[in-house]
Amino acid sequence: MSITPAMIKELREQTGAGFGDVKSALTEANGNMEEATKILRKKGLAAASKKAGRVTAEGTVVAHVAGDTGVLVEVNCETDFVGRNENFRAFAGEVAKAVAQSSASTVEDFLNETWPGGSETVGQKVAEQIASIKENISIRRFARYQSPQSAVIGTYIHGGGKIGVMVEVIGVAGNTATAEVAKDIAMHIAAAEPRFLSRADVTQKDLDTEREIALDAALKSGKPQNIAEKMVAGKMEKFYAEACLLEQPYIRDDKSTVSQYVQRRGKDAGCELVVTRFTRYKLGEGIEKKSEDFAAEVASYMK
Repeated sequence: MSITPAMIKELREQTGAGFGDVKSALTEANGNMEEATKILRKKGLAAASKKAGRVTAEGTVVAHVAGDTGVLVEVNCETDFVGRNENFRAFAGEVAKAVAQSSASTVEDFLNETWPGGSETVGQKVAEQIASIKENISIRRFARYQSPQSAVIGTYIHGGGKIGVMVEVIGVAGNTATAEVAKDIAMHIAAAEPRFLSRADVTQKDLDTEREIALDAALKSGKPQNIAEKMVAGKMEKFYAEACLLEQPYIRDDKSTVSQYVQRRGKDAGCELVVTRFTRYKLGEGIEKKSEDFAAEVASYMK
């Protein structure tokens, strides 16, 4: 059976596979579209395994809120070129929606779940995308909030997915002030990079490290032990103001802390507002990236 351009076009649209791969599959399947699709899927999964292990430090951070469920997901690829690809970004958005419907608490568990509305697993769906885009793709991490009725989940994505924030604010559902504060605080978190919600959330390990560094610096400057101890107390207050969200100067009004801003907005709205938790993802943080010029990036994409 002869393979027509229309058949190739149809199968490419259905599978997202490349021209040569589609033509070869149709030839092998003697023009049978269903069989050719199976061949492509088998090859796709094989191609995916070859690309596994490549560094995935680019990609996007995506947020999705549906009712009382909020999700923040980081999906990685190898190059910024693919990270801007519409198909890749659409897939990342679908991943966020799938996480919202999932009960998995880890990426590993999520990959073994069935893709919503399909028969394949999430992991197999990722493998199909790898075969289509021809670059390693990984779902790196996600956070999912299941919030009470009185809460609002605020999200903010900066730089087209370079930074993503999700924050939960308890107040009055449907109250404009609650939603506005959630959005404002999400934007603040993106810019100010807090590590903890409040000083009560700072780990003992972090406290010990900060105190040790501060005391060592004070003693090396020649201060006696009793004066050095007092200096440490001052240094720790500065640490809390830098690292704890509620004690940071609010980025739009540095005369107020975030906590004071939230309290003021709640008082104006006639309800108590409380920031209860947040998640901030910076794309690729902690992943060692290899440097490539743009020409090399395009060339790798074309392979």
